[in-house]
Amino acid sequence: MIDIFSFLAAATPGLGSLSDIWAAIVHDFQNIGTPAAMAAFGQVILIDLVFAADNAIVVGALAGGLPPEQRRKVILIGIGAALVLRILFALIVVQLLQIVGLVLAGGLLLLWVAWNFYREIFHSGESAGSPEIEGDEHSGIKPTKTFWGAVWAVTAADVSMSLDNVLGVAGAAREHPGILVVGLLLSVALMGLAANVIAKYIERYKWIAYLGLAVIVYVAGKMIYTGWVGDNQTIGVMSFFG
Repeated sequence: MIDIFSFLAAATPGLGSLSDIWAAIVHDFQNIGTPAAMAAFGQVILIDLVFAADNAIVVGALAGGLPPEQRRKVILIGIGAALVLRILFALIVVQLLQIVGLVLAGGLLLLWVAWNFYREIFHSGESAGSPEIEGDEHSGIKPTKTFWGAVWAVTAADVSMSLDNVLGVAGAAREHPGILVVGLLLSVALMGLAANVIAKYIERYKWIAYLGLAVIVYVAGKMIYTGWVGDNQTIGVMSFFG
């Protein structure tokens, strides 16, 4: 079983002990009514919802061309891999964001994800989807025809979307460590427990997808600007040209 206390401590090394992490969570949520904290928390929730649903939709669409028994195995592998990858990336994302240039690179990556997500929203389906995943019928993703081909495609997609999810949460809540910790835990919980349900509702209520897309674009823009110019937490790339 995953040690939740080790996860929290590793995900936020700047806070030190577990008591420091808890104090940060309490502080941020005591001030959740402030515009900055409320905006950060709202962005984190939407990012987690959109990425959990999108991950489930992609897994279901890629597996849609397989026989039922193989399809169920691929979906199980895909959801399980996404869960594990979110935990692994959450453990290192704060350290990674301290590297000069990676905030800028993360923002560019999120912008590319936003473009792909936009294409998924407006593209007519090329995959019939999988019965096990509701909402993947209009993904615009071509299904794979072999078991190992599907496993490879799903794993590659999981790596990209898990990293994007964690980067998005970190980018939205870097100035609110308590909200950052809750957001990372929520991304893991949603992927493991509720991705299929979220995918169904996002397919039914498209405005959630549009709002989530707007948030991803906003966070990407903020990370690109911060990564280039810098702030009190980040050395900007522009400083090397000054």
